[in-house]
Amino acid sequence: MVPALEEILQNCHAMVFFGGAGVSTESGIPDFRSVDGLYHQKFRYPPEEMLSHTFFERHTAEFYDFYRQKLIVHGAKPNAAHLRLAELEREGRCAAVVTQNIDGLHQAAGSKNVYELHGSTLRNYCTRCGKFYPVSFIEEAGKTGDGVPRCTDCGGVVKPDVVLYEEGLDEATLEGAVKAIRAADVLIVGGTSLAVYPAAGLLRYFKGDTLVVINKQPTPADGMANLLLHMPIGQALGRGV
Repeated sequence: MVPALEEILQNCHAMVFFGGAGVSTESGIPDFRSVDGLYHQKFRYPPEEMLSHTFFERHTAEFYDFYRQKLIVHGAKPNAAHLRLAELEREGRCAAVVTQNIDGLHQAAGSKNVYELHGSTLRNYCTRCGKFYPVSFIEEAGKTGDGVPRCTDCGGVVKPDVVLYEEGLDEATLEGAVKAIRAADVLIVGGTSLAVYPAAGLLRYFKGDTLVVINKQPTPADGMANLLLHMPIGQALGRGV
């Protein structure tokens, strides 16, 4: 527990939390950019290429093989940060969570107003007819044929509702996130290096009084922060002493 942060949280009325991979690493989900992250592992193609729209279109079976291995997470549970943010929302202090993560852990913790900038592995849809499928459908497809999940109605390829490289962010999600950040009295940026655009650019819409940055490593926003904490996000937001 950080007294300076607790004081801010007790006095806010429309706080928005903007988070990245560092929020989920404490739930055992590896990030992308750290020394042990996905981008530093060795694959046949660079991960950035394998997670691109072009690769999805041209090498669909290989895309799904990689996707099932590295992006579908089993057994992860919300951590102290997820749970505290949900609690703050119930108290009427947290207006929204804006996340770059695709794991659905904020909703699992109980947060209702969540803007998932990069989509979610839990939602999947047919690219031809739009039929919805759960993540289990993507997993099961890996056990048969070429591993490409195909719609049981029309035979179209079922695509995860995640934003791949070369794809734009969902406009409604982006607009909702901008509106929430613009109306916030406190913005807490946590567990993100602010290296991924356009998501990181959303900070420019914040017009409130208090910016809090919580991240183990330095970020481009450190110099603008009213409170800067170089520590794990769960430790900062958790209820522990």
